[in-house]
Amino acid sequence: MNSNSAERRSGRTTAGWGFLCLTVVLAACTPPGDPRRHATPPANPAAPTTGTSTGGPPCTPSVDTLPAPPAGYRLVGEDVAVPDAPVMSAEDSGETEPAARLFAKWGLIVRAGTVVDLRVAPGWQDRARLGWGGTGTPAAAVTVHACTPEGGQAQWMAFVGGTWVAQAACVPLIVTSNGQNDSVDLGIGVPCDKAATS
Repeated sequence: MNSNSAERRSGRTTAGWGFLCLTVVLAACTPPGDPRRHATPPANPAAPTTGTSTGGPPCTPSVDTLPAPPAGYRLVGEDVAVPDAPVMSAEDSGETEPAARLFAKWGLIVRAGTVVDLRVAPGWQDRARLGWGGTGTPAAAVTVHACTPEGGQAQWMAFVGGTWVAQAACVPLIVTSNGQNDSVDLGIGVPCDKAATS
């Protein structure tokens, strides 16, 4: 009887260690950009220093600070600027997901101190993806937190990323900031016209 009790305790101890080891391995294998990881993503050492978050999502790593959106960009609402080019070149992305077969790299410009949500328009979830600031895998919706840089001098922050598409198309995006929704069409591999967005 004592032998059976010892065996049961030994079995529970082994199972407990096995569960702990599995948990550690899974945590180590979770990609840094995976939403299941709750730690703040590490900033790029070469990127400008950003202020600390005062609540909400962690600061999105930026690559530059600007006094204003650069030439060749247009405002979407009050807090976001996107390229004004009629067409952005799309190349093979190497992604296995069908909705992310092609990729157009472009920088997103966001007003410092704001949090913006960007998503593909309804009906496009199977055809397009987005991502900026090392947010991980391409997604149908992303949040960019442009923390105010230290010193508070810059008015705008630049983020590297872009748009993935299943095939060249005019992709409609919805930008939400300060409770306001704005829409913008982006020509990914083809110019935008009524036929391309239908």
